[in-house]
Amino acid sequence: MRSPSSKHKKLPMHSTDNNITNPSPKSSLAGVEGDYVNHIKPSSRQDTIDQLDYYYGLVKRQLLRYQSPTSHLFPAKSSNTEQASIRDSIYSSAAVWSLYQAYRRLDDDRGKSYELGQSVVACMRGVLATWMRQSPKLEQWKSQHCPKLALHTVVGLHTGEEVLDYKQYNHLQMDVVCLYLLYLVQMITSGLEIIYSMEEVALIQNLVYYIERAYRTPDFGTWGRGTKYNDGNPEVSASAIGMAKAALEAVNGFNLFGERGSNYSVIYADIDAHNRNRSIFETLLPRESNTKNTDVSLLSTISYPAFATQNEELYNVTKARVVKYLKGEYGFKRFIMDGYGTEMEDNQRRYYQKGETLEFENVENEWPIFYILMIIDGVFKDIPDQVSEYQELLSNRMVYDQLSGDPLVPMMYAVPTDAMKKEKIKPKTQKRKITSSNLLGMPNDVFLWGQAMFIISELLTNNLLHMYELDPIKRYLPCYARPKPVGRYSSFLGMAPRGTAASDLVIQVVMIAESTRLQCMLANYGIQTQTPTEVEPVQIWPPSELVRVFQSMGKSSKLQLNGRPNRPIGSLGTSKLYRVCGKTVLCYPIIFSASEFYLSHDMALLTEDMRDELKFIGKYWRLVGRPTFCILISEQDMRDPQFSEMLKFLAELRHGHCEGVKVRLGRLQNLLSSSCIEHLDFLPGQDSSLEIQPIQELKHLYAGYQSLTDIPKILEIHEDLADFATQYQHTSSRDIVEILRSLQHVYGAIQLCGILLHREGPDFQVGELSVKEKLEHMNREAGHLRYWAALRYSSSLLKQLVDSISPYATQIIVNGKTLTVGTVGVVFEEFDKPCAPQEIHKALYTKVQPYNIIGAVLQQELILYCGKIIASKPEMFDGILCLRMSRIIQAIEMYLGFTNPKEPSHIENIAPSKIREILVSVLEVTGLNDDPKKTRNLSSHQINSLNGCLLRVPYNFFPSVFHILERCPGGLTFLNRHLPQQPTIEMMDPKELSFFHMVEGFFAQYSVPDYLFLMVRVLTILSTVLKRNPELTFSKELKMDDLIKDSVKIFLKDHKLLQEVDLSQFSEHMDLDRFLTLDQAVLDSYIARAIVNLLLVGEIGQMGMECKLQ
Repeated sequence: MRSPSSKHKKLPMHSTDNNITNPSPKSSLAGVEGDYVNHIKPSSRQDTIDQLDYYYGLVKRQLLRYQSPTSHLFPAKSSNTEQASIRDSIYSSAAVWSLYQAYRRLDDDRGKSYELGQSVVACMRGVLATWMRQSPKLEQWKSQHCPKLALHTVVGLHTGEEVLDYKQYNHLQMDVVCLYLLYLVQMITSGLEIIYSMEEVALIQNLVYYIERAYRTPDFGTWGRGTKYNDGNPEVSASAIGMAKAALEAVNGFNLFGERGSNYSVIYADIDAHNRNRSIFETLLPRESNTKNTDVSLLSTISYPAFATQNEELYNVTKARVVKYLKGEYGFKRFIMDGYGTEMEDNQRRYYQKGETLEFENVENEWPIFYILMIIDGVFKDIPDQVSEYQELLSNRMVYDQLSGDPLVPMMYAVPTDAMKKEKIKPKTQKRKITSSNLLGMPNDVFLWGQAMFIISELLTNNLLHMYELDPIKRYLPCYARPKPVGRYSSFLGMAPRGTAASDLVIQVVMIAESTRLQCMLANYGIQTQTPTEVEPVQIWPPSELVRVFQSMGKSSKLQLNGRPNRPIGSLGTSKLYRVCGKTVLCYPIIFSASEFYLSHDMALLTEDMRDELKFIGKYWRLVGRPTFCILISEQDMRDPQFSEMLKFLAELRHGHCEGVKVRLGRLQNLLSSSCIEHLDFLPGQDSSLEIQPIQELKHLYAGYQSLTDIPKILEIHEDLADFATQYQHTSSRDIVEILRSLQHVYGAIQLCGILLHREGPDFQVGELSVKEKLEHMNREAGHLRYWAALRYSSSLLKQLVDSISPYATQIIVNGKTLTVGTVGVVFEEFDKPCAPQEIHKALYTKVQPYNIIGAVLQQELILYCGKIIASKPEMFDGILCLRMSRIIQAIEMYLGFTNPKEPSHIENIAPSKIREILVSVLEVTGLNDDPKKTRNLSSHQINSLNGCLLRVPYNFFPSVFHILERCPGGLTFLNRHLPQQPTIEMMDPKELSFFHMVEGFFAQYSVPDYLFLMVRVLTILSTVLKRNPELTFSKELKMDDLIKDSVKIFLKDHKLLQEVDLSQFSEHMDLDRFLTLDQAVLDSYIARAIVNLLLVGEIGQMGMECKLQ
């Protein structure tokens, strides 16, 4: 059946195939004028029916014809009769559903709407059944994220069973699961009944757990290839994280049984997981990943169907970058150097060889389907010119089946083999052809994803489908304009706009004192609190109790699913009130939880954390209702020497604002009506089995203290930090036990226990206690004494790990940095992808603790501080590509030596809050923004030393190294490692993050901060010389260490010191103080002279030329 619209009339022209005809360039698919949805031109009822019937025919012939009658799934291409693609199945069912939505307008659709709807239900349930069979993987995924446990995205077409294992195909594609959840919510909202049982509800809830940590799960992306090098390595990608963010927003508080569903069929999403995905997604944009500057898959993330960002600037920059780098005459490239389907690709090999991607530059296949995505984007964004432009481009690339006359979207256009060379030299000049390799099978195969998107775009542009019918949950609108779901569950929607900052948001603050005695003492300072008894019937819970409750969510014994994994509740989650089994519950934040790790003993740090929490909640709260922040104050806190800091903070809250955030203090009962309240209805009648332990009020016979001066303070301990571990390393275990009986030195006793732990194991008896029990006892004692060196040493021996370290490590990594733990000059482990806490724990206690016991916990502290700082002030880390924790500790020690040369300070015994303060000072004083106020009386040499230690480099440093490499055919050598010119400059881009990290890795072999500074300075000046003298090149290998040596040699010669120094054994450890303390301009002049000398010694082909240095 032919379309009644003239736009589909096939013009006569020559045939390129027996069954396919290319259309005339003038045969445009464009032509809809004006606003495409809101101002629909009236058309006759019969014309509408005729057009819908035409698309019904297309759907039947091009999509439903290939739907499996048993599994109801779709293949990726019509010739594949064995394998189904979950992604293509979802998009195919979305196209069928869009036509179903269009038909529902008709009073009498002759049953077609129902038929189409049932086909959609069958497909979505087919996907559900496929993943239900894989529920054991889903359960194991909660404890270990790895490709082996990923849900399969390619399955048997007629059975839905697994057909390719993870070694044969990269199934770890997070966006597929996100896409399914997104469309599931859209389709159920439109009235389709897809979920039938509570087991299916449990499965969907577990799919939510599967995607919640997308922000730290490296996957293989939309194309199943991971990095752009197709080398089998997954990576974190913006497209997958954005899809997860959108899916979590859509599914949170949604009832899978529709409007008639019970309370038990509602899905919950962790608001803190959503926020981490949002934050990291927006940090990555407009990049796709570390290896991809952009990727066309970002279009479906920032626009239809996900609409993952409401930030117009990010949306525009990301889309512009996709168009700039990937748009072609025949479609869009997927990403730069994509070899998939090209005639040069060896499709017998799964992965490419090193450097092979170079062969595909400028000859990547182009996909017309992404013209369609731009058309749909233009409709949703109301950009008529964009719609017309891409409809015209698409019309030139569409083909028609001569047998049926149906329009077909080719999968991709390739450069013919004989035109490859010319296309590489001059891109976009050679004629391409429709790919007919065995990747596609027959030349007239139907590419189902392409046809699905084509049908959706045609329905939209022909005014047969409204935007709100294609997107019933209205994700295309700003979040505050979306309708709030029916029900009593918290939602990301319905929030009024508050401007760029959360300036109008009010955070409700409730102060809970654990005893009446403490309450009375605080009242003397004008601070009004409530006790746990006074807030009844509301209960105050530790966040760990809420975690226990959530373990029942998504639990299914039939599917062997155990519910929510044991993940902590974050700051946003504890800012909601909960109704659980008839009780109203408020959780205090995790920062008030009694933690094994010692940071909770630092009251100044806790106070600073509370300020950070309020700022964080104010900035990222996205739920209906006000957040409620619970401050829990204990009597133990009062005894802390720094409790006055806490009192200042509490007094500040009375003024109604803190850190730029509005706060409202009040009694909890008075704040309930304006709070965000979450109903946990998945626990029918289980309250008796939970045995929850809410916070109880402490009872005292003694009435109380009147002021802080009445409170018995913690004893301060004064003992030298002697090295008992070295002193007694050869003493027998029996003698050490005897020494411990009478030793009154806390730090020494812990060190001796460490020797016994290492030699004899944790169960070795020391008196009545085992070594481990004695260490735990002394750890608690050191905590009460705030004896930081002893506390850190014992915490390390007990192999403790700071709470929730992974989000902070991930925050560092997604800002384009790498994270390294280890020992300077010995061994280190680098994290360039988000990782689980267990991986960080293993690295710390294998790469750090054997060489520096306290370093294993100090580096954890610094990961925490760096993660918090980079989240709020990323500019403080400008120029630092790799955050090496051991080097940061070294920089802090150097800074202490510079600022207090007469008072040598032991970093291991400094309070955590003080270390955080010093870290901020170090970052400020070395920052790239020249601010004389921040130099803190340090000399330029000292600042240079700190910069060398942190390896902070100037702006555009790494692109400059790339340009040096371009002019140096022999490559660069750093110490004993060589950086070759080829294939480096062909494989990589000057602004590619992976190139930056590769170069930075060469610097890791140096350990002396001053020498690292010199290396950076030499490269910077060398780049300047070459930039100003474009005719110069180095023909031989350039040894960077020799340039530093030559600079020093010229200096010594000028000052007649050459005879005093033996340069034959030159290395980074040589004393260069006289050279380094020179004025910066003088130092640079010596480096420049060394460079010029090297250039004029015959390294260039011409002599006597004048180098431009100024």
